[in-house]
Amino acid sequence: MPTTMFDRIWDQHVVADLGEGWSLLYLDRILVHDLSGGRAMEEVAEAGYKVAEPRHVFATPDHAVSSAPGRTAETFPVGAKLLRSLRARCAAEGVRMFDLGQRGNGIVHVIAPEMAIVLPGLTLACGDSHTCTNGGVGAMAFGIGASELSHALATQTLPQRRPGSFRIRFEGARPPGVTAKDMILAAIGRFGAAAGTGMAMEYGGSAVRAMSLEERLTLCNLSIEMGAKVGMVAPDDTTFEYLAGRDFAPKGRAWEAALADWRKLPSDADARFTRDEVIEMASIAPQITWGTSPEQVADVTGHVPRPEEAPDAARAKSWEAALRYMGLEPGQPLIGTKVDWVFIGSCTNSRVSDLRAAAEVLRGRKRAPHVTAWVVPGSEKVKAEAEAEGLHHRFLEAGFEWREPGCALCVSANGEAVPPGARCVSTSNRNFVGRQGTGARTHLASPAMAAAAALAGSIVDVRNF
Repeated sequence: MPTTMFDRIWDQHVVADLGEGWSLLYLDRILVHDLSGGRAMEEVAEAGYKVAEPRHVFATPDHAVSSAPGRTAETFPVGAKLLRSLRARCAAEGVRMFDLGQRGNGIVHVIAPEMAIVLPGLTLACGDSHTCTNGGVGAMAFGIGASELSHALATQTLPQRRPGSFRIRFEGARPPGVTAKDMILAAIGRFGAAAGTGMAMEYGGSAVRAMSLEERLTLCNLSIEMGAKVGMVAPDDTTFEYLAGRDFAPKGRAWEAALADWRKLPSDADARFTRDEVIEMASIAPQITWGTSPEQVADVTGHVPRPEEAPDAARAKSWEAALRYMGLEPGQPLIGTKVDWVFIGSCTNSRVSDLRAAAEVLRGRKRAPHVTAWVVPGSEKVKAEAEAEGLHHRFLEAGFEWREPGCALCVSANGEAVPPGARCVSTSNRNFVGRQGTGARTHLASPAMAAAAALAGSIVDVRNF
């Protein structure tokens, strides 16, 4: 039978059929971070168990650590307590931890691909909804809850209900100014924030095959914003070239054997999907969100929608609430909307290619005087690479703050927040009410769009830069 990549990986990891669509899956990798990792391992110990396979578990502090230049573990006291717990449990269980300042430290979904902890065909779970990012290398990666994390650590398995399959093919040449971030935001805007519920997403088509591996990670990162736990791109030569020689990638003969297996993973040409959609690249322009859900998005040259134009009463009410929170008027142009903050970072857009794109827009220019602008690299490795290329000088000369790796302003769990009522153009993944701080107003966009907004002090079309 023709088989999808997702079904192929799922079937290879079934430990037991639990009936009614449920399976007990083996987990090749488990990632933990400071918000939940220490507590989950404590729960395992309190129940009288040990971490089942510590060599397959990897930890890093990212959510609750300060991103301030020169930060230490104690800079944010609340996070310091969480970090102490993570350190203690990792030491007790023999779990590999990449601590602050160490090579390997950074945002959990940035370090896993860059160190080849995640590989094609593997299953990976983490107590974070954006674990789907890792599917960009051709893995089946998904976020889990706190109780599921404890179960996973104690058994290296997890009961899961088999989802359906949803493929989106992006076809054609990429228009100027359009990035992976614009592509996935356009898809969410077109199909809706619930379109992927109960589905595993696969992204394909000529435009995806032409992407770099880091762009594919961005594409998969927002799968959860379409309601899907899993997002995947089939591995190919681009994937293999990216992974070759990285810390945890197979070496020598093991590498050749792995390549042979990985080449068998892509979906069969005649595989059937529960839902299959095509987006023509010519229809996509640079995107920016206007509301409080990633599906509330528009071309940057567009206008804030009018609630009376909504397709149904429920969405009309949602649009009205979003416009009140965002301080926007129905029908107003998005271009020219004043911006107070700019944030370049998060597991969506904090890799070195993202920083290069933003730095190129900034070349020889300075941010608007009223704008506070931050750049937060996704990992120590990204930070070192960017500094070796001199990108940090470009940001500093433009008036940006060059900060330490971590989640920072994406989720505002580390004491750093956009002030109430301030408007922020952010390269992160969620524009929910209060996500970047109480009363903060967030517009999601690509790194280049965010950099351009910092220069202009307002939302602008990056194609004019």
